[in-house]
Amino acid sequence: MSDSPASVPGPPASPPSPAGPSALGRLADVPVLLVAVVWGSSYLAAKGVTTADTVPAVLVLRFGVVLPVLVVVGWRRLRALSGAQWRGAGVLGLILAGIFLLETYGVVHTSATNAGLIISLTMVFTPLAESRVRGVPLPGAFLAAAGLSVLGVALLTQGAGFTAPSGGDLLMLGAAVARTVHVLAMARMDAVRGADALSLTTVQLGSAVAVFAVLVTLPGTGASPWAAAADFDGDDWLGLVYLSVFCTLFAFFVQMWAVRRTSPSRVSLLLGTEPVWAAAVGIALAGDRPGWLGFVGAVLVLVGTGWGRSAADRDSGPKAEAEAEAEADQTTRTPRRHTSETSGTPGR
Repeated sequence: MSDSPASVPGPPASPPSPAGPSALGRLADVPVLLVAVVWGSSYLAAKGVTTADTVPAVLVLRFGVVLPVLVVVGWRRLRALSGAQWRGAGVLGLILAGIFLLETYGVVHTSATNAGLIISLTMVFTPLAESRVRGVPLPGAFLAAAGLSVLGVALLTQGAGFTAPSGGDLLMLGAAVARTVHVLAMARMDAVRGADALSLTTVQLGSAVAVFAVLVTLPGTGASPWAAAADFDGDDWLGLVYLSVFCTLFAFFVQMWAVRRTSPSRVSLLLGTEPVWAAAVGIALAGDRPGWLGFVGAVLVLVGTGWGRSAADRDSGPKAEAEAEAEADQTTRTPRRHTSETSGTPGR
């Protein structure tokens, strides 16, 4: 379970030629698409490892494995962060902690298919919120796509007939809103602009893990990490390692690698296929059966988010190109446009 949802700072990528992406760019597509598949499967993996009584404990275990690796790999760059960058990343980490808590509690109480599709609404919420903040109207095509996506989610949660959405569905909706807040905060927070992506991610995760560690000490928050780990069987440990190594470390470093060999927008487009894989994994492996209303809703969500992404990208394309040219001489840059898949968060 990711974020969305960040273009990873790095040397400026060469623009694709009019004939299409280079052979190296197409080669970079393969691992990025694999990240989308891994993220899509992460909802089912988290559902298999976590119970309602072990959410904070599992989050401590999951990211406790990842954090030391990120600290060792990026130690020099961490030391180069200014005090303002540390504080800014720490605040973003508090938002990130809220995202992971909402997502993980949500996936425990809903299906993996619903979780993956509902969280994809971040791709709709973010441009809507950004438009409101900047006072810039969105094209009609995007608004139509947003309405289609919302209708799709309404149908998706009514697969067995028209009833109130489950608590898990509402938590995933809250996570999509929280991801939007995280993306906008990162884009508008002056303190973290220009910060190295690896260092920014490490501080955010450290802040989030601190929140989880405090939560597990409070009464009524469930098992401790040690108690949860003691109850794990072999499959649980495999699931935890999968979430830590593949859904977080592998995903983050593939983004860093790919964005230097292709374009941030291309990486974002490929990662945007995550909800497709989430639905496919949930239906094929978890036996999710959303009913005919749910299937119609799932299709509407996928079409709406894809259409909305395309409409928003067309509308912002000329401005993004001008900004990219203005920043092309910088050694390290933070892209102006952020999406749920490319917001500097480490993964799902």
